[in-house]
Amino acid sequence: MIKKLQRKFILITMSSLFLLMLLLVVAINGINLYQTNHTIDETLKLLAENQGRFPEFDRRPPMGGPNPDFRMNEETQYQTRYFVVTINGDGSIRQIDPSHIAAVSSTDAVDYFKTAMGSNKSTGFHGIYKYKVVDQANGYLLVFMDCRNQLQTAKEFLINSCIVAFLTLIVVLLLVFIFSKRMIKPIIVSAEKQKQFITDAGHEIKTPLAIISANADVLEMTGGENEWIASIRNQTNRLDKLVKSLLMLSKMEEGNVKLAFSEFDLSRTVEETAGPFGTVAQTQNKHFIMEVQPGIVYTGDESSIQQLISSLADNAIKYSNETGTIRVTLLTDKRGIKLEVYNTADHIDTKNLNRFFDRFYREDEVRSGETGSYGVGLSICKSIVEAHHGKLTVKSEDSHSIRFTVLL
Repeated sequence: MIKKLQRKFILITMSSLFLLMLLLVVAINGINLYQTNHTIDETLKLLAENQGRFPEFDRRPPMGGPNPDFRMNEETQYQTRYFVVTINGDGSIRQIDPSHIAAVSSTDAVDYFKTAMGSNKSTGFHGIYKYKVVDQANGYLLVFMDCRNQLQTAKEFLINSCIVAFLTLIVVLLLVFIFSKRMIKPIIVSAEKQKQFITDAGHEIKTPLAIISANADVLEMTGGENEWIASIRNQTNRLDKLVKSLLMLSKMEEGNVKLAFSEFDLSRTVEETAGPFGTVAQTQNKHFIMEVQPGIVYTGDESSIQQLISSLADNAIKYSNETGTIRVTLLTDKRGIKLEVYNTADHIDTKNLNRFFDRFYREDEVRSGETGSYGVGLSICKSIVEAHHGKLTVKSEDSHSIRFTVLL
């Protein structure tokens, strides 16, 4: 249980940190990409407003730009690679100016122009070039800007931020793994004390129970059998059963129970274990149905599987309604081996279904007292299933029936 708690603590911590780091990486790179694209747009707008040329630098920000962070300096016109295509009103090319870029010839500029005009967009990307189409009185002006440096910088920033985030996660994982035991130490101490208390109390209670049982035998031999002696035996048996269940549950949760795994016929085990409950159901005027697929072989601890089947079937009969239906089903599907125990009931509180596996939880306190249940049987069932690396779930479709499903 302690190792499971430690793993859960590490998983929750690292999942929260991963989501936080993912949010930070996305936000930072999103802002960076937005600013980069905005700067490119401002540069294209400046070129378009000045007929494909940079204005003379006068140490003031360019007029008309909506971005106050965009600034032009002495090197801007030399650092920016671009070319300009001027179009007549009939769509013919009037002028091509590739003098501000070495990577594009006049022929290449014509191809880029045709692609841009074919997209029917006023702005967009074509490869590493971003273009802007500007309407003029006698045609169009297309400005293409080389954005390879900006895109490369944004890409490197993304890669570097992901690497830093990944390394941060690795470092934090190591730290959390190292200090996790110290963080959950109070819980470990509390769990150990609880386990020790259950063990000690169980052994201490066994002695007076044995004495009470022996005294009841003496009273019966000297005074004869009567209802009081029968009541004493009944209550001592119930208490002895509770103590054994608590000790077993504590050992299973701590992984101290050594299960003898072997291959056995699960179909036969289900039939032999659940079958006798049909007689019990019949005496209570209830309908007991058993549907078992033959020939299912399973590798596990047969005795604990028998206890699992017996507990689920007994629970179904105890808490089913009068003249109700109990059905035990065993079959195989794509997920594995599925054992289902179904029973009808007067009413099921669907809000508390997950609490059915809690210790001492009983939905119907009155009926639980009548049946002699302490509410630990389903907790033991869950521990048995988990020890076999399976899954135990509970579901109620209509609030008048309940279905326990074991997947192995």
